[in-house]
Amino acid sequence: MSDSTDDDASHVVTAFVRNRGEVLLLRRSDAVGTYRGQWGGVSGFAEGEPDEQVRTELREETGLADDAISLVRSGRPVRFEDPDLEREWVVYPYLFDADTREVDLSEEHDALEWAHPTAIVAGGADETAAGGSVHDAWADRETVPELWTAYERVAPTVRSIAADDDHGAAFLSIRALEALRDRAGLLVAERAELGADPEGEREELAALADRLLEVRPSMAVLRNRVNRAMAAAADDTTDAFTVLEAAIAGIDRAATADDEAAAHAADRLEGRVMTLSRSSTVLEALRGADPARVFVAESRPGGEGIAVAETLADDLECPITVHSDAAVAHVLEREAVDRVVVGADTVLPDGSVVNKTGTRAAAIAAAREGVPVTVVAATDKLSTREEVNLESGSREAVYDGEASIDVLNPTFDVTPADCVNEVVTEAGAIRDDEIEAVAEELRALEDWREG
Repeated sequence: MSDSTDDDASHVVTAFVRNRGEVLLLRRSDAVGTYRGQWGGVSGFAEGEPDEQVRTELREETGLADDAISLVRSGRPVRFEDPDLEREWVVYPYLFDADTREVDLSEEHDALEWAHPTAIVAGGADETAAGGSVHDAWADRETVPELWTAYERVAPTVRSIAADDDHGAAFLSIRALEALRDRAGLLVAERAELGADPEGEREELAALADRLLEVRPSMAVLRNRVNRAMAAAADDTTDAFTVLEAAIAGIDRAATADDEAAAHAADRLEGRVMTLSRSSTVLEALRGADPARVFVAESRPGGEGIAVAETLADDLECPITVHSDAAVAHVLEREAVDRVVVGADTVLPDGSVVNKTGTRAAAIAAAREGVPVTVVAATDKLSTREEVNLESGSREAVYDGEASIDVLNPTFDVTPADCVNEVVTEAGAIRDDEIEAVAEELRALEDWREG
C-alpha cells in the first residue's frame, strides 16, 4: 500500500469491529512494515477516501462482507508522531457492528481475539495496578500507538446515547454499560501512573452513572442495568475495578438475556405476523421463527420500520410487507394477521407497556380483531416506577414549514395491560402477578445512590 500524501503525514484508517460488546483485536504479522507483533484494529493506508477505504480494509483483512457489518460512527482523526520511526501519523477511526464473529484473517495478521476494549489500556500495564483478573492476558501485550485514543473517538458516550433515535432500549442499555466499563477501565489503568484512589474513582463513576440514568428516562432497562453495575460498588471497600468487572458482567448478561427472550418468542411466531418500530430482540425472534408472512409498519417519523423490513427481506424466506402506520388497523382487519409482536422500552409494574408511538394503536386495533399481542422484553425492562416519562422527538421531524401551527411528535406511547396478551422474557412468559415481584427486586438495585 502507498501513503496518502496530502501532507507529510501517513494517513491510515482504523476500524473497531464490535460484537456483543467486545471488539476485534488483531496481532500484526511479520508481513507488515510497521508495529510487527503489536495488537490493533483493522487498519490500512488511506489511499483514497477514508470512508471507502475502511470498508476495503475490512473485506481484505477479515473477510467481512459489507452486509455483515454496519457503520456506527466515525471519529475525529488522531494525529501523532512516532519518534522511533520519525514518522507522523493521521488515524481515521471507525466503529462498526458485526453480525458475526467468523473472521478470515489475511497475511497481515497472525492472531485475533474478541475482547472488551478496556483490554487496550490494560496492555503493558502492571497487573497489580490494573486490578487483576479482568484483562490478565493483556498485561504483557503491546498495542499499536494511540489505539485507545482512536477507540475513544468512536466509543459510546452520554451524548451518543442521547442522540440515538434509531435503536431500541436494549441496544442503548448495552451502550450505557459500555460507557461505564470504558471509564472504569481507564481509571484502573491510570493507577500505574497515579496510584489508586478508590474514593475518587467511586465519585467519578457515580457522576457518570447519574448522567447515564438521566439521558433516556423512559428506558427502564438502561436504568436497571446501570443500577446493577453500580450496586456492586455501593460500599467503601469497592472501586473502579469492581465497577469494571460488574459492567463487563452486565454486558454479557444483557446479551444472553436478550437472546433467550428472543428464542422463547420465536416459538410463538407462526403464520402471519405484524410488527413495528425497531427492536433488536424482536428481529432475533423473527430470524429464529418460521413465519408465513411479516407485515411491518413504517414507524414514522423516523421510518425505522423500513430498515427492519429490508433486513427481514434479506434474512427470511417468507414475504415481507411494509405499510403505513395509518394502515395498521386496516391490515389487521383485512390480512388475517395471527399475532402482533413488538418490543418494549419499558414494562410498567401494572403490566402496561411503553414503546415506540404507534404500539398503543396497533394493540387496541389487534384487541378489536381478536389478534394476540406479544411483547418481547428481558426482565430488566420492567420498571420500578409507576410514573411514566415519555420522550418527544423534534418538531422538524414532523413539520418544518413556516406556518404558525403547533406540532406534536411523541416518541413513545403507553399500551394498556389489557391489550397485551403476554410479556415474553428470558424466563419465558411471565404472569401479571410476577411483574411486581420482579420490579421489587430491581428497586433494591437503586440503593447505591443513597451511599
